[in-house]
Amino acid sequence: MTEIRIPADLLPQDGRFGSGPSLVRAQQFDDLLNRATTVIGTSHRQQPVKQLVHDIREGIAQLYRIPDGYEVLLANGGASAFWDAAAFGLIEQRAQTAVFGEFGGKFAKAAAAPWLSAPDVREAPAGSVAHLEPAEGIDLYATPHNETSTGAMVSVRRVAAEGALTMIDATSAAGGIDVDLSETDVYYFSPQKNFGSDGGLWLAIVSPAAIERIERIAASDRYIPEFLNLKHAIDNSRKDQTLNTPAVASLSLLESQVRWMNDNGGLEFVDARTRQSSNFLYEWVAHNPWSNPFVSEEEYRSQVVVTIDLDHSVNGKAVTSILRENGIVDIDPYRKLGRNQLRIGTFASVDPLDVSSLADCITYVVERLD
Repeated sequence: MTEIRIPADLLPQDGRFGSGPSLVRAQQFDDLLNRATTVIGTSHRQQPVKQLVHDIREGIAQLYRIPDGYEVLLANGGASAFWDAAAFGLIEQRAQTAVFGEFGGKFAKAAAAPWLSAPDVREAPAGSVAHLEPAEGIDLYATPHNETSTGAMVSVRRVAAEGALTMIDATSAAGGIDVDLSETDVYYFSPQKNFGSDGGLWLAIVSPAAIERIERIAASDRYIPEFLNLKHAIDNSRKDQTLNTPAVASLSLLESQVRWMNDNGGLEFVDARTRQSSNFLYEWVAHNPWSNPFVSEEEYRSQVVVTIDLDHSVNGKAVTSILRENGIVDIDPYRKLGRNQLRIGTFASVDPLDVSSLADCITYVVERLD
């Protein structure tokens, strides 16, 4: 491979554009250092850590303008644990799931648990979207808000089905896309995308109907492992604690980011910021004949994960390798798609000016490849 050095004046100030874990702002590390002797390394059952959890839950409630009666839950395990917890504690008999990428597919597998009826899976090819719709015998409807693997995004709308819950996997959307939570009963996410934290935690904003469902199933004779019991998550969250010891450094990163978002205007601020970055990339692609948006329908193109197909004449692996050598990292395609593609995280922490610089750098490299 010919060595290509990108001029320093073209490079972004920060070269991290990964789709998760994502860029962490310097102020988050400053706050973490300030907590080094007062919070880090202290008991999670005592006030300093419980105050941190309290501040996160209050900050998320403010950020999302949560409707009356909704609650913010925080627990250990990440979204992967929540998928299993939902199978145990939110689906009564049968779920309908929308699958249009890797992560929607993972919940569909969890919803096929042996104590449940087989899920009604609405599936669409990668690069498009699948939609939920009312169907007989369904008590929970589940879809990703934003599919991290493909860069496809749907609007959050409640399924009009009496007695059923609507549940949204928001891991890569949360903190970057505005949403009306009255349109859903469960909006859950891990904090390693827009929230600039680490994995190993999950949060969920739940409606009164979801709380009633969780408590009713927990009181039934269904076996639920302690770690996956959502009733425990409710009880502990109300006490500003978790069932098991949390990753306190991750809590610190999360609290700092939520505070930054609220101080700058909340969801309206982050939504405008991610939209500015992603719109710039889609407009840039339109002017480059060697690239195309992977998601063909404009209304479903993500504003936080931009996927760009490259012409067969462009060696995508060479492009990402050269960019990495020049300090621009993690814009490789999702591995299971197997496409000649770029996948760029335009999360809340990413400076839109750096997105512009990234585009200039990609163009610079492509024009100089053999």
